[in-house]
Amino acid sequence: MDAFLFGVVVAVVLMGVVWFVLRFRKQDRPANVQVFSSIEQLRSIGQLSVYKVLTKEIVTETDHTWGEVGSRYLSWVLSNKKMAMIFEFAIDFRYNLQSPRFEISSRGTDGYSITMPPCDYEVNIRDIRFYDEQGAKLFPWLLPDLLNGFLGGGFSEEDKNKLVNAAKSHAEQQALELINNIQSEVQKSAKSTLESISRAFGAGRVDFVFTSKPATEVDVAVSAKIAS
Repeated sequence: MDAFLFGVVVAVVLMGVVWFVLRFRKQDRPANVQVFSSIEQLRSIGQLSVYKVLTKEIVTETDHTWGEVGSRYLSWVLSNKKMAMIFEFAIDFRYNLQSPRFEISSRGTDGYSITMPPCDYEVNIRDIRFYDEQGAKLFPWLLPDLLNGFLGGGFSEEDKNKLVNAAKSHAEQQALELINNIQSEVQKSAKSTLESISRAFGAGRVDFVFTSKPATEVDVAVSAKIAS
């Protein structure tokens, strides 16, 4: 057998081996592949942030939410110094999907009922500044030279803490009012977000049960530039 004929025979044998292997693998492979995911995987999401409110308030005179200390200190600055106070805080609305009160129940082939835990609220005072109406300038919160003018003996650490606590009290009252007024919007956002996630897990229909009740208290955090 010459070299050319030998090469042809080898090529035919190799092609036969390759054809056999591919045919065997094709027959051994399943016709289709199905992947099943459970909506229970929602629990692994943890904290679900569904809504955020950023509010900026221009204060020209204090009210009862600032308390006696806030009114005593700030009323003088706002009126005598012809200042306006720009008060900014944020509210984050979150659901803890790892809470034992978060429940998922099956409703038929691809339907589910989700019972939501109470909504958690995080309130943070982002910034407080004074606006000088005459000089058209902004001053930082608790500027010593500004407040020393009416405190006479100097602005102490205790005085500063009292004003910060008054600011927190004001933010708490304002936040509670906002939280209770937009419950329906928060729930709508939560439903929209979870419905999108649920569809990715193969759910066709999802019903929601909310266990929220009117908020009566919140914790207020203060940014470092205000507290320092």
